[in-house]
Amino acid sequence: MSKVDIAVEQFAKVVKSQLERIERMKAQKDFVDYQKLDKIIIGVCGGDGIGPVITHEAQRVLEYLLKDAVAAGKIEFKVIDGLTIENRVACGKAIPDDVLAELKSCHVILKGPTTTPRAGDPWPNIESANVAMRKELDLFANVRPVKVPEEGIDWTFFRENTEGAYTLGSCGVNVDEDLGIDFTVTTKQGTDRIARLAYDYAKKNGKNRVSIVTKANVIKTTDGNFLRDCKEVAKEYPEITTDDWYIDIMTAKLIDKKRRTDFRVFILPNLYGDIITDEAAEFQGGVGTAGSANLGKQYAMFEAIHGSAPRMVNEGRDKYADPCSMLRATVLLLSHIGYQAEADRLERALDICMYEEKKLKVTGHSDGATTEEFGNYVMETTTKL
Repeated sequence: MSKVDIAVEQFAKVVKSQLERIERMKAQKDFVDYQKLDKIIIGVCGGDGIGPVITHEAQRVLEYLLKDAVAAGKIEFKVIDGLTIENRVACGKAIPDDVLAELKSCHVILKGPTTTPRAGDPWPNIESANVAMRKELDLFANVRPVKVPEEGIDWTFFRENTEGAYTLGSCGVNVDEDLGIDFTVTTKQGTDRIARLAYDYAKKNGKNRVSIVTKANVIKTTDGNFLRDCKEVAKEYPEITTDDWYIDIMTAKLIDKKRRTDFRVFILPNLYGDIITDEAAEFQGGVGTAGSANLGKQYAMFEAIHGSAPRMVNEGRDKYADPCSMLRATVLLLSHIGYQAEADRLERALDICMYEEKKLKVTGHSDGATTEEFGNYVMETTTKL
């Protein structure tokens, strides 16, 4: 086969898989109603690096807040191992089959960071476990809130999670040593559902503005379709102001003190959403302070937005890892499954511990609190609320 034929064959595989995915999206049912379940199963998946340490701490806090529901048999925790880089490489899969089966036996998942190999790493080029999980469980919405009240910042980002360049990041082709090609994808069904989720959230939470972020002036097909489809959904919500921005100028406007307080809810394609939410997290203290929700109609997964920090493990500092991002993700988990009072208590306790009292500080080193000590501080604070 010629180089062109090989590249065309790979492209055909991508197109076929995406057409099949569209049919699956068309056949989807509505969101799970957690209030109608006899028991909610929460999977706890530590990942690797510092993941197991901070995830265990989040589980401890979660069990403390839900102890009555656990005692009543309404909540069950299921610890799932096997997402370490070593195990994934040994199986040759982003998510080993037995681990995926366990994940699918849960309703919601609390997940620690996982290591994704990159060029030059000692590991084979396996797909990101995060990307694979989002695709396998169809977790199409990545929701990341950022709040800094004293700065007037109250943002919620709805990042499309199953399309764009991220989802096909391991499907590219090296035509030869001079030419490499990657693929990106946008579907009407994928865009409609993330847009509708964002607008529904804005309407239910009294948010008066939704901002669509693309680079549709240059990426005319996929970004252009994303922008057009979002605007079609926007017509169903005339009470909400809709505007659209290019990703490059939006990164500038987030640091513009005169404009950034105007923004409320954002809808973004996958790659742009990943980048800009890391920037946004810096306003409230960095990626270690922000959690995220990954929502689908059947499953939901909650995680920190930072990486697995293998250097901390190698240096013996993992017990000093900051659990705040995982604890912020836990707030989102509690809210998602209907335990709003517990979510509000934990969110308020984190605000007190992180920004107000600050009796303990996690530095990532022995001069600061351990992960467990900070978890104890948070639980003690919740009892006073």
